[in-house]
Amino acid sequence: MRSVFWDNGLKLIDQTKLPERLDIIECRNIEELADAIKRLAVRGAPALEAAGAYGIALAARERQFESLEELKEHLRKSAEYLASTRPTAVNLSVGIQRVLDAALRGESIEEVRELALIEAEKLAEEDIERNRKMGEYGAELLEDGDTVLTYCNAGRLATVDWGTALGVVRSAIEQGKRIKVIACETRPLNQGSRLTCWELMEDGIEVTLITDSMVGIVMQKGMVDKVIVGADRIVRDAVFNKIGTYTVSVVARHHGIPFYVAAPKSTFDWGKKAEDVVIEERGREELIYCGNRQLAPLNVKVYNPAFDPTPLENVTAIITEYGIIEPPYHVNVPKILKI
Repeated sequence: MRSVFWDNGLKLIDQTKLPERLDIIECRNIEELADAIKRLAVRGAPALEAAGAYGIALAARERQFESLEELKEHLRKSAEYLASTRPTAVNLSVGIQRVLDAALRGESIEEVRELALIEAEKLAEEDIERNRKMGEYGAELLEDGDTVLTYCNAGRLATVDWGTALGVVRSAIEQGKRIKVIACETRPLNQGSRLTCWELMEDGIEVTLITDSMVGIVMQKGMVDKVIVGADRIVRDAVFNKIGTYTVSVVARHHGIPFYVAAPKSTFDWGKKAEDVVIEERGREELIYCGNRQLAPLNVKVYNPAFDPTPLENVTAIITEYGIIEPPYHVNVPKILKI
């Protein structure tokens, strides 16, 4: 099942309900989609790219318009509004802009609506295709019997389907390799325990759950052969991914364990450096509560960034749909991706 899809309207898996139950929700307007993005009902850079793309198609259909110009102005405002919901994940803006550009070429209200949906559907199909290509390239880096440690969720739930980091694992297993996974719980919202473990177990892939603070000991004991993570934005000097990824990279480097990043070309924002990126900060309640259980004093000071930058010097290679990119990145990223 796709995480984001169009079926007489925009539908998506509500990832906040997993693993207890699998719910499909419909976003009937831009406000509902923005809410779904903010509360992480849909998350993961490629999935956000598709959600943003479908969001423009949704905006074109959410009400009646008196004129073509009124519709186009509504799409421009909707694009700006949706892009503001998750400022760090560059894919969201990429998907929005791509479909907006296609829709604005329409010469009638119906044509605008048709062009928007056609482009969004095309983008969704391309996401699956590029994830499959990433998986094939990345599988070459895994040996039969490897144990891969991953962080957060970079699987089919974080994309339209197949996954980036977990797509590499799936492709290696599809080739007949025996691969095991260690999943970090990924505090504070536990995307690793809730989502990664759920989808791997659904596929019958062996997975072991650990707390984030156990990364050091599993590497020290030789229980990890490779690390593969996804990315929300890759700039000239760093990879932005879920908070805690940087720490994993430091420990992996200390133990001489390859640290790979799997991400599509649309995640690269090569004109920027880490200092140019706004890191989203989330609500204090995510740390003070776990579900309905209070874990900390209500008046405690909280710092809750959603992402951290991992220096590219800690990254062994980047897996893309165009191939494996190795250092020096300042030379090979533009060369391979043609950016």
